[in-house]
Amino acid sequence: MNYFPIFLKVKQQRCLVVGGGEVAARKIALLLRAGASVTVVAPSLNARIEAWHEAGDIEASTDVFNIDLLEGCRLAVAATDDEPFNESLADLCHQLNIPVNVVDSPELSSFIVPSIIDRSPVIAAISSGGSSPTLARLLRAKLEAMIPVNIGKLAELAGRMREQVQQRLPAMAARRRFWNHTLEGPIAEQFYAGQEQEAETALQEALDRYSAGDVDEFSIKGEVYLVGCGPGAPDLITFRALRLMQQADVVLYDRLIPGEVLDLVRREAEPIYVGKKRAYHSVRQEEISQLLVDYAKQGKRVLRLKGGDPFIFGRGGEEIAMLAKHGIPFQVVPGVTAAAGCASYAGIPLTHRDYSQSVVFVTGQLKDGTVNLNWKALAQTQQTIVVYMGMMGVGVLSQQLIAHGLSPKTPAALIQKGTTPEQKVFRSDLQTLPDVAKNNEIHAPTLIIIGEVVKLRDEMSAFGLD
Repeated sequence: MNYFPIFLKVKQQRCLVVGGGEVAARKIALLLRAGASVTVVAPSLNARIEAWHEAGDIEASTDVFNIDLLEGCRLAVAATDDEPFNESLADLCHQLNIPVNVVDSPELSSFIVPSIIDRSPVIAAISSGGSSPTLARLLRAKLEAMIPVNIGKLAELAGRMREQVQQRLPAMAARRRFWNHTLEGPIAEQFYAGQEQEAETALQEALDRYSAGDVDEFSIKGEVYLVGCGPGAPDLITFRALRLMQQADVVLYDRLIPGEVLDLVRREAEPIYVGKKRAYHSVRQEEISQLLVDYAKQGKRVLRLKGGDPFIFGRGGEEIAMLAKHGIPFQVVPGVTAAAGCASYAGIPLTHRDYSQSVVFVTGQLKDGTVNLNWKALAQTQQTIVVYMGMMGVGVLSQQLIAHGLSPKTPAALIQKGTTPEQKVFRSDLQTLPDVAKNNEIHAPTLIIIGEVVKLRDEMSAFGLD
């Protein structure tokens, strides 16, 4: 380890930055966020630094640097393109025992500035020791996806309760168990979801149970996560979805969840397949909803993983109704629905001011197995129709839309396995749509898009869209 990692308090401490360009501005911004009193010296100042100076946020001078400026400094930053000057400033700081950073010159620096994740008061810093700042930034990007945005507020709440917890739980082992349960579990998830008051109340109630020795009830309280994982491509999953996938004890997943997505779930989680397909239901919806309740009552964190979005033809509404009935806490994480994901990857805008001012999502398979839709409302010009699960009724779909006024030449497309490397797009019109579906081996999941916007796909062919 070439550097000893520390966090230095600079609040209301004078810090010197020599340099007036964009590199200097980035260092100044970090120092201001840490509450430092910043003095800048440079022959000229860029617009950003000048704005800080005019607002009174920093002191700035265009005079020539002199050693007196180092008096009382907590640290110094050399951010000029004058290498001999940078080296001489570093020597002065070393002699005066003032920490100094020379930008892009770790060999001259007594400290380096890491790549930072700021969730104040929680701060994470990543450094490559100056050998590869780009690699440090890439690592930071990966960690950004794993660290909740509201974790700083959770830390503030824990700080406010710290003294009370120490008084009521004097044994260190009891305190550790309490914080382990509360800082990673349903209470923390409430906080991350924006339910701060409810989370604070639940935390106080948990402390009451712990201090009374009644921890069994608390330890068995579970939670359900209804997570939309998008139409197929793993990198379309949200940060929150990925975090919850890594916390699950049990995962109930659908037939269309790709293996690459399942690989992102915590390895220790118990996988339970509950997929359904037409005319064959491995597990009925009522049983799935009951499984969510049963596992949560066992104190497990239950992940219900769904393709697309849970609330767009994903039957998420039925599942949360059951959870609410039994008082089970839950979270719903939206996913990129198939309409948005598949259309984007196929180069078909769902709306366009010249062709479509509205878009409607419909399912091609109703609860009673029919395709009895509101054809009059669907058969409108200047509208895009997106049909989920419509392959079995594609003939009825074509026939009825034409019968209710849409032109037989209305552009249409079938998108199979959209957003994945296996994506295929079959271009058609409304009249020939059933023949295209019949004459090609098209398999689920396949989305149907009908409307004038489909012809815009032809303009996208130059970009290599399949």
